Amino acid sequence: MTRTPLSDNITVMSKKESYKIITQEGVGEIVEKKSRFIGGAYFVDSAAAAEEKIAEISKKYWDARHNCYAYVIGENSETTKCSDNGEPSGTAGKPILEVINGFGITNILIIVTRYFGGVLLGTGGLVRAYTQAAQAAIAASEVGEMVYSQLLTLKVGYNMINNVQYYLGQNDITIQDSRYEADVQFDICVKDSDIQKIKDGLTQKTEGQIEIIEGDQGYYLQ
Repeated sequence: MTRTPLSDNITVMSKKESYKIITQEGVGEIVEKKSRFIGGAYFVDSAAAAEEKIAEISKKYWDARHNCYAYVIGENSETTKCSDNGEPSGTAGKPILEVINGFGITNILIIVTRYFGGVLLGTGGLVRAYTQAAQAAIAASEVGEMVYSQLLTLKVGYNMINNVQYYLGQNDITIQDSRYEADVQFDICVKDSDIQKIKDGLTQKTEGQIEIIEGDQGYYLQ
């Protein structure tokens, strides 16, 4: 299935070449002096979606002492928010946010739920625990890269399949979708700077027996 661009509603001049997102959400857990810290990493593409997920997780873990969080949204990480949710100021939300920024991921929400174990951790202990729980959440997830690319559909005869696949493999280009009908169609995504090179290479590799159809430009998962 062809992947739809996540967003292309800003000017090309302001676009980043790529950015990282969560492609599979994950939950990790650590225990620090009998307190449980459950970290969950979630894909969100708006503040509204983040707040909805926060409400959902807070309801799920209604009996927990704290549900602290941070989120970063936007291709340029332009929207950020964090909350200590009752923990001492700067000991929970900010460390979670710093983990997100350290990994360079956007469109992500991390919520760390704490079940108090009866032992006070102190400021340093809390920062360490929330940091480790956020790291555990990302470790349990899968991260992908959205690259600003041109979608190209390649139409070739069956006799040229191996030539095309070999060339794409040589250039580290993943086939996004394949359709085998009267001819064969491959959907690929190519960075702007490489489009002409790839077109020329495919034309040469297939001895001109290829039709290349340009599709939408946007961010595609690589």
